[in-house]
Amino acid sequence: MSEEKVLGGRSSAVSRKTNETDIQLSLGVDGSGEVSLETDVPFLNHMLDLFAKHGQFDLKVEARGDVDIDDHHTVEDIGICLGQVLREALGDKKGIKRYASVFVPMDEALAQVVVDISNRPHFELRGEFPAANVGSFTVELVHEFLWKLALEARITLHVIVHYGRNTHHMVEAVFKALGRALDEATSIDPRVKGVPSTKGVL
Repeated sequence: MSEEKVLGGRSSAVSRKTNETDIQLSLGVDGSGEVSLETDVPFLNHMLDLFAKHGQFDLKVEARGDVDIDDHHTVEDIGICLGQVLREALGDKKGIKRYASVFVPMDEALAQVVVDISNRPHFELRGEFPAANVGSFTVELVHEFLWKLALEARITLHVIVHYGRNTHHMVEAVFKALGRALDEATSIDPRVKGVPSTKGVL
């Protein structure tokens, strides 16, 4: 079960406790990249730090999970929680830019993230990672995390890893691009009146 609560400004927090994980997560959309991360998955800590710093999000995560089995449940549930607080923090989405497309290079790797704050959850990942693991982290969990984030945030998210040789670099470029794309798409454009949709609602 999860319980959300809205904080001041465009921010929100969630607690999620199951038989597999225990997570407290808060997000400030209009932040300065202040990060506090305590999880049992070191590589995910690194990626979340990059995401928040490049997106200028204030992010706090405290998560414990059944990593004695594997990292799957912890990574998945953090993605769920992050999506929930992003959706809640954006509220009615009035004035946002809505769309963004960002390329980020990381040495030999190049990743692109395209996002639509659409209220229509969809996720696509295109790219081949050379290695199945980065240290103890299973790379297929990148897909799991991003898909659950998109689903719970109700956004359309396309991730394209154009090329690369080093899997760490490729995943790092994805998370940096994700932060920058969400920062741009969620930013307020003073020219936008109401929500940026001809339907009048997102």
